[in-house]
Amino acid sequence: MKLFKSMILCGVGVASMALTSCNDWLDINTDPDSPSDLAALYNQRLAHIQFYTRDANVFAGWRNSFACGDWTTTNGATYYNVSIHYPTSSLVTTPYQWWFVGAYANVPDMIAKANAAGNKQFEGAGYLIKAYGMMLMTDLYGEMPYTQAAGTSAIPEYDNGKTIFMGCLEDIDNAIRLLEEGRNQAVDLPKLSENDSWNKGDIEKWIKFGYLLKARWINHLVKKGEGSYKDGKWDANEILACLEKAQKSNADNTIAHCIDANGDYDVLGWSEPIEYNGLFSVCGMNGGYFVTKRLYDNLTNFAGAGIEDPRADRIIPWCTSAPSPTTPADVKFNGKWRRSLGVDMATVPQAGGPLRASYGPVDSKDTVSAHIGHFWINSDNANRLGDTVFVEQTSSCKEYFANKDILYRRNGTDESTESGTFFTRVSSPVYLGIYPEACFIKAEVLLKKGNKAEALNAYKEGVKASMELMNERLKTWIVEDPNLAKCPSFVPMDDAAIAEYCNTALGSAADLTLGKIFIQKHIAMMFSMEVWNDYRRYDYNPDIFPGFFVPEAHKLNANAMKAVPEGKQFRRWQQCSHELNYNSVNLQAIGSQVPGADMSVAAWNRALDVWTIPVWWDSDQQ
Repeated sequence: MKLFKSMILCGVGVASMALTSCNDWLDINTDPDSPSDLAALYNQRLAHIQFYTRDANVFAGWRNSFACGDWTTTNGATYYNVSIHYPTSSLVTTPYQWWFVGAYANVPDMIAKANAAGNKQFEGAGYLIKAYGMMLMTDLYGEMPYTQAAGTSAIPEYDNGKTIFMGCLEDIDNAIRLLEEGRNQAVDLPKLSENDSWNKGDIEKWIKFGYLLKARWINHLVKKGEGSYKDGKWDANEILACLEKAQKSNADNTIAHCIDANGDYDVLGWSEPIEYNGLFSVCGMNGGYFVTKRLYDNLTNFAGAGIEDPRADRIIPWCTSAPSPTTPADVKFNGKWRRSLGVDMATVPQAGGPLRASYGPVDSKDTVSAHIGHFWINSDNANRLGDTVFVEQTSSCKEYFANKDILYRRNGTDESTESGTFFTRVSSPVYLGIYPEACFIKAEVLLKKGNKAEALNAYKEGVKASMELMNERLKTWIVEDPNLAKCPSFVPMDDAAIAEYCNTALGSAADLTLGKIFIQKHIAMMFSMEVWNDYRRYDYNPDIFPGFFVPEAHKLNANAMKAVPEGKQFRRWQQCSHELNYNSVNLQAIGSQVPGADMSVAAWNRALDVWTIPVWWDSDQQ
């Protein structure tokens, strides 16, 4: 990414929020410190395109994950509201900005200039990234400017969800064709490896990534009936054919490998390093995020098998802790480190929690000296004093925060250390397209076709591959800092434990269900948009998503009941304020093509319950 420091250009019409800044950014000049769209080379754009595309996806996946029952936060915060199915406008802007202004402003020009130069590698990568980002937009908002998104109009017309979805599939086919043709292009042309932070210029990985995305997206069409994907139908045969050309092992994965660095910064205003994981920025470095009881149970007693998932210690946060006679017996404790329990969303939120623990000397009103040097709850509510069993997933970093390692210390001492969780640390990998997902998609399709034996094999292989993939990063952390091995959250999983879990806890072909496949898929792909997409595809069905429920706190919140009324479900995002304010005429016009849109009001997308309208692929609309 350092090869493309601070070079990002604003495209006309890609986002209404950029209306006031595009003219300045597009001034034609030859100043190397202020490049214009004419001066910037196509191969120089890729690194920042990848950065903003990556983070647009992780920000969206993180926010929507709260609606899926695995994570929660403190009462009243934006993401707590999502966890009780009360989405608000504070949710909806960042992925839009990161994609349209940060990434897509550069994509069409990169494609066009690569085409003119005969560079099919960059052209193909451009089409694949275009499809990836535009599919994110229709996953979130349903309708969006697509065909005119990079045109000359600052107020582009909207396309309906089907147009965007089918257009993205065409872009994927085009990308795969170009990448295949670009395998042996002229040696004097710029190569992807010069600026490619995802696949390091490996064309075969790019092609496999394309086939995985195609399989993923066709699999979204379960509500459209069976048939050809070219007609917008769920096409089992095409999904399986794509998977045959997708990843065959973890060696084929497309991963953004993030590092603990404090070098180049983003140029859209966050002023944070582009080398580190965006999930660290939005949650890893922040306090107050907790594992729910549902995720805890799935990791410690999957399907009631009584066998703990080897990934449990790496996902459920830990903190240093002194022995205490009041510690519940079910808390895992090794004499130094104590593992979190899960927040029961059926009970705790109604009681006013969960509450964050304090550390160190107690408040002056508390005279219990034994609390000094411990985590404790500053509350007059006796029912909340036990919330110390919930460990936050906060972590830290060496470079940006000048800390001595990547553990977080609540009051700066080793006695107040928190481990964080595997997926949200500063140098956690971002899984863009991975072999475990290919396995789980295959398992789902084969199970629906009645082939339970092969579905079981794919399902087990997905779980095993997930654990082996996590081990790659765990081992790297230990090499980088051997002291981290003292914390259970960083210890690589034992091969024997992995084998035992896969052979005993996962069950047999006879008892394999979609629910088991999805639980394991979502553990492997935590904070991916595909988690929320799966919930919508199958209507939040508790028979398919065991243990899932909308918390009772939803019914106790009048505004939540207006946003997602009884009998409806959280299915899309309201458009962000930039579209509502600057492109409202075109946004209103597309509503006539959206079943469920209330066209009797001046702005259908501002309706209180707009969050419940299915996006195109989530509906039975043809």
